[in-house]
Amino acid sequence: MTAFRLGLLALVATFAVDQATKLWLYFGTDLVLTQPWRFGPYLDFVVVWNRGVSYGLFQQEGDLGRWLLVGLSVVAAVGLAVWMRRAGTRLLGLALGLIAGGALGNAVDRAAYGAVFDFVHLHAGAWSWYVFNVADAAIVAGVVGLLIDSVMPAGADRRSGDSAPPV
Repeated sequence: MTAFRLGLLALVATFAVDQATKLWLYFGTDLVLTQPWRFGPYLDFVVVWNRGVSYGLFQQEGDLGRWLLVGLSVVAAVGLAVWMRRAGTRLLGLALGLIAGGALGNAVDRAAYGAVFDFVHLHAGAWSWYVFNVADAAIVAGVVGLLIDSVMPAGADRRSGDSAPPV
């Protein structure tokens, strides 16, 4: 599978799983009324509406900020897709697809609801991680993939994203 096809698959899968989990949890369960749902001592499902970006930064209360974030997310996803088309490794294609799929998943939330639906809360004792969703996790995994790809030595893995020898 080429780097672009793998990235496209990652983009579509990330978007689909992100939206499916959000729609099911919000509309298909009573999480809103019965939260938090505890899954052991370290994991809860809760409902948090994030009107900002990562870690709740740059909170947007008005429509201008909301639509600017939607537009920025879509432009970023398109830029990542163009980069993905030129990806030289499958890891790079996968990483870019994860980031673009996550950006689009969160953009849909902002467009539809005015905020991103976050629901996974990790914690231990007094330590608490921010509340996130599938799109956020995919974006983080994609960034890790970008970092790993950037330090991989040049060689056979870096040709064109497939295993065919050069001709």
